[in-house]
Amino acid sequence: MFTGIVEETGSVLAFEPKAEAWRLTVSARAALADLTLGDSIAVNGCCLTVAAFDAGSFRFDVLEETRRLTNFAALKPGAAVNLERSLRFGGKVGGHFVTGHIDTVGTVATFEPRGKDYYLRVRVAPPLMRHVVHKGSIAIDGISLTVAETADDALAVWIIPHTRAVTNLREKRAGDPVNLEFDLLGKHVEKLLATRTP
Repeated sequence: MFTGIVEETGSVLAFEPKAEAWRLTVSARAALADLTLGDSIAVNGCCLTVAAFDAGSFRFDVLEETRRLTNFAALKPGAAVNLERSLRFGGKVGGHFVTGHIDTVGTVATFEPRGKDYYLRVRVAPPLMRHVVHKGSIAIDGISLTVAETADDALAVWIIPHTRAVTNLREKRAGDPVNLEFDLLGKHVEKLLATRTP
């Protein structure tokens, strides 16, 4: 479980196919603190298990399904990725509850400065927009954000300069893929209502 408050951006060192899985190696600093093998780290919002680490990086084994269903297929060496260690008991919950299980990949439609802030509009497959609630929470590349606008095929959020500066959003352009995780509570409510018998 995560909160969607990105601790740092790491840099992709390598992402390559191996005999058993894809291997993702990421440089990091803060996310390495108190790390042990098997810990969970959210990488662009996707929960991954640490398979190996050293003083400056960690390595993850990535399933083909994970690569296919996330924006990992677009990762190249040097790409910035958002990193967050899993929530610890007694820790702060500054965002919202994020599982690290990506629901879909959206596409950046617009990302531009407007006044002192930044406006980010993301295209989403229309059937999935039922999970997006105006003023509700959404995780975009693992960043906990508040939905400011909704349409039939898109959502928009406002980004403060600090968030742009400390996350991988500073590299995003129109056409880029982003991982989306819809609000966990909303998905549970939808499931309960769908299975309710009269």
